[in-house]
Amino acid sequence: MNCRMLAGLLLVSCFSFLAVFSNVAQADGVVVDKVYHPYVLPNERELEWRMLSRQNDDGNSLAQRLAYGQSLTENVMVEFYVVGERDSDGDFGLSAYEVEARWMITDQGEYWADWGLLLEVEKEHNLDVWEVTTGLLFEKEFGRSSLALNAFLIYESGGDIENEFETEFRLQYRYRWLPQVQPAIEIYVGEDYTGIGPAFMGIQRFDGQKQLKWELGFITGLNGDSKDHILRAAIEYEF
Repeated sequence: MNCRMLAGLLLVSCFSFLAVFSNVAQADGVVVDKVYHPYVLPNERELEWRMLSRQNDDGNSLAQRLAYGQSLTENVMVEFYVVGERDSDGDFGLSAYEVEARWMITDQGEYWADWGLLLEVEKEHNLDVWEVTTGLLFEKEFGRSSLALNAFLIYESGGDIENEFETEFRLQYRYRWLPQVQPAIEIYVGEDYTGIGPAFMGIQRFDGQKQLKWELGFITGLNGDSKDHILRAAIEYEF
């Protein structure tokens, strides 16, 4: 099967997946996070920090991620995360571990759109809770604009949680005004949460393939009268 046929099958799968969204249990965690792009660089290594601050009727919650990633081949990237969260008592501590693999299926610009796949395994700290995520990554460029879509299927299992399948959907429309400043609009859909809001991101390139990426977004929940706002930020250094 060549890449064109594979891309076509993936597109059909993506729309079929989204069509049954309302018939499948959706993710009950925080849906807002990084919108993934399907690209991998050869010999890429990266350090990443991500932060989520959520303000709703239950108060404020805070989560941070630290990660190290490295490409194994020209189109496969593996990343390891440690996740920290602030609990109800205001104490911040380790909450989970993650390992994530991304596969760039098509070369950037080779076909009408760029495609990738994601596989992530997460284990809750001190709890028998496992979460396996598989995702379809899509990106299409229109001149100086880019449209990125993520569709995730999640399976949660373990002795401390009910086994179930869930889904998430993320969308980002980005305008590449300058390399260092790129405004965007993001949409997130999950269990009891639909959010939309502005985001800004940029990239500063250095010698070789060294580069620094940054992202900042503010997502507002569209779930009725209750307050549900999320501030997200990320810094990524590739070398």
